[in-house]
Amino acid sequence: MTIYVGNLSYRASEADLKEVFADYGEVKRVVLPTDRETGRLRGFAFVEMSEDAQEDAAITELDGAEWMGRQLRVNKAKPREENQRSSWGKKQDY
Repeated sequence: MTIYVGNLSYRASEADLKEVFADYGEVKRVVLPTDRETGRLRGFAFVEMSEDAQEDAAITELDGAEWMGRQLRVNKAKPREENQRSSWGKKQDY
């Protein structure tokens, strides 16, 4: 399972997130997506921990918590859809 962390401060770093989530267990991986055009952080991250129970505890404790001046949204990450395309690339039937 992977945790989605939304409404992040744009100042948050991978080390910051590891430090916060380490209170709940071993952090295996942190991904901070950046915008392709600007290189800026996109305001969300994905955190993977070694055990599901640790992830559940982190979600319970951190969802809605204020951190770096923002109220975090923390929940289980939903799997990415295989064929995700914007409406620009979809054929429209009129």
